[in-house]
Amino acid sequence: MEQKALSIRPFIGAKDFNLSRQFYRDLGFEETKLGPEMSVFKSDNLAFYLQNAYVKDWIDNTMVFLEVENLDLHWKALSALGLPEKYKTVRVSTIKKDYWGKEYFVHDPSGILWHFGEFFK
Repeated sequence: MEQKALSIRPFIGAKDFNLSRQFYRDLGFEETKLGPEMSVFKSDNLAFYLQNAYVKDWIDNTMVFLEVENLDLHWKALSALGLPEKYKTVRVSTIKKDYWGKEYFVHDPSGILWHFGEFFK
């Protein structure tokens, strides 16, 4: 296909929509409410849709990878937010190194697994 892609926006669900909305705002995303059941969250040119929808198998198998410029600084800034203390089901891992780069993991309030990573150059 010769058309230029402009963005890709995954849809993710939420067990508690309002709690997840607050979590993503705390994480630094800008929210635009699209209606009572859906919002779009943006950071620069990146975005995803959060839906007021919960299907356990879907949520338990949803993973999102977000590449960042400097993972060490990103992890330090995110860790300073104290998200696991604010949200009882949120977990933040330490940084892991692999052959391709390094990453750390965050489980959101619903259980969605976010990978924050930096590829080796």
